[in-house]
Amino acid sequence: MNKKNRSFNPRRHWQQTQVRLIVGGILTLLVVGGGLVWAFYGQAAALTAAACLLAAGGVMGLLWLILAVLERWVKEDED
Repeated sequence: MNKKNRSFNPRRHWQQTQVRLIVGGILTLLVVGGGLVWAFYGQAAALTAAACLLAAGGVMGLLWLILAVLERWVKEDED
């Protein structure tokens, strides 16, 4: 491959790193948290905990989406 095509893009790297950290954190929370709930309280509680964690993740995702849209809107006004 040509090195000119593979130039480092800090913005793309930052975005990829951010997505990977968020996904990794959510997966860790679901696996470790769900596993601990399952170990201490059983299957029904683990399923309930997973549903609650996914709902909370959905709310966080919605907030992130709103903030991302607002950020783009402000950047457009600055230009």
